[in-house]
Amino acid sequence: MVILHVLAPGSVGGLESVVRSLATGQRDLGHRVRVAVIHEPVEGEHPFVRVLREQAIEVIPVRVTPRAYLAERAAIAGLCTSLRPDVFHAHGYRADVVDAGVARRLRIPTVTTVHGFTGGGWKNQLYERLQRWAFRRFDAVVAVSQPLCEVLAGAGVSRNRLHVIQNAWDGAATFLDRSAARRALGVPAEGFRIGWVGRMSHEKGPDVMLEALALLGDLPVSLSMLGDGKGTVALRERGATLGVAARTTWHGTVAPAAPVFPAFDLFVLSSRTEGTPIALFEAMAAGVPVVATAVGGVPEIVSPAEAILVPPGDPSSLAAAVRETLRDPPAAGDRARAARRRLEQDFAAAPWLERYDAVYRAVERGRAAPSEVSV
Repeated sequence: MVILHVLAPGSVGGLESVVRSLATGQRDLGHRVRVAVIHEPVEGEHPFVRVLREQAIEVIPVRVTPRAYLAERAAIAGLCTSLRPDVFHAHGYRADVVDAGVARRLRIPTVTTVHGFTGGGWKNQLYERLQRWAFRRFDAVVAVSQPLCEVLAGAGVSRNRLHVIQNAWDGAATFLDRSAARRALGVPAEGFRIGWVGRMSHEKGPDVMLEALALLGDLPVSLSMLGDGKGTVALRERGATLGVAARTTWHGTVAPAAPVFPAFDLFVLSSRTEGTPIALFEAMAAGVPVVATAVGGVPEIVSPAEAILVPPGDPSSLAAAVRETLRDPPAAGDRARAARRRLEQDFAAAPWLERYDAVYRAVERGRAAPSEVSV
């Protein structure tokens, strides 16, 4: 098949990781895969374009100025006309709302993967409302978790077009050893260190992590915050107000982040909302004990046998889970080993790619995908 993935990426993130894994896996299965990367003009190469080129993926940069939607749609129309893809696969708001309609007009089957919603201010909520409306027009809509599927059904997406395909772990990451990972992050070789990885925004709960750390002042615990975003400055100020600045290291964007996960004695995912978080997979693959909020698709990935699950937005519960990890290291190690086994058994790339292939084949034939592709 000829597959065209379309997205407007950040430099790093879960959505970007999923597209990279899909594109490389589908290419290795013999499909002809192209990825159209929509971005503003920048000096040099967009970071995600560089990542894909390093994986020998055919990348088509689509450089457009902000809000130049007509020019963007014209560029996508030109691509679709010249490439004639069997499937147009959209990822994210921009591709869903602005670009997919171009493919539909050219009678190209359209698929979207819904990676989750972030909420936030009125502008972002408006964008997400437009996106939910756009989902109704796709030939297939893939949700990365069952809770997200229910949200989409409630938003009016026909169930015969909805499919749950959880994200997968492609095993491509390599990990540093503990000492090398700590050197790479520039943190002390000794001491208990919590790792937090994500976008510095409300839905990811970095503020909850900082407030939990403030409740652990009696313990020798340090925190590494990996990621960036508009909220970084306010969060650093919040950390200073809480009295945790001396115990917190702000690393900014670390790309790729997976190699340095062994630097952590504990990985914390404090999100208020999630789809299927790739950072959680990275922690599981690295064998790092996990404390995570029981939101979105997280409980579908780890049970209490593999991680400590806590309610979202609850610093006290999060702090108690960190204490439990420190109190009983053997139990934490057992959970980490169980998590790695589950990752290998339940989230392998091969069946994941097969499910997407079945969806593609079905929409190409012009009918709903068979029920066995939904899990």
